Amino acid sequence: MTYLKELEGVFQVDPNVEHTFSDGLYCKKMTIPKGYVAGMHKHKYAHLSILAKGKVRISTDDYNKEVTAPFCINIEAEKHHMIEALEDSEWFCIHATDEVDDVDDFLISRS
Repeated sequence: MTYLKELEGVFQVDPNVEHTFSDGLYCKKMTIPKGYVAGMHKHKYAHLSILAKGKVRISTDDYNKEVTAPFCINIEAEKHHMIEALEDSEWFCIHATDEVDDVDDFLISRS
């Protein structure tokens, strides 16, 4: 899907990111307004994502599906994924890491 590659790493709106750290865990919260996209990207490691509010379309290398909160999914390592908000949504990414500086650079795969 060409359009997914074109959106790699792109956010159409500031997702008001909030970062929370605990012992060996990192949580990234994004608020994504209806009609906006958290751009295509992939991570070096598998992680959990939680839709706490709203409805989104998840597009990956393998599938597209619509889900409604509450919803939890495992995002596999090195799989491109993109989140399109079909309603105003809150999306959490949970990563196992001790990294606290430049955490996105550490977790996002550039290959």
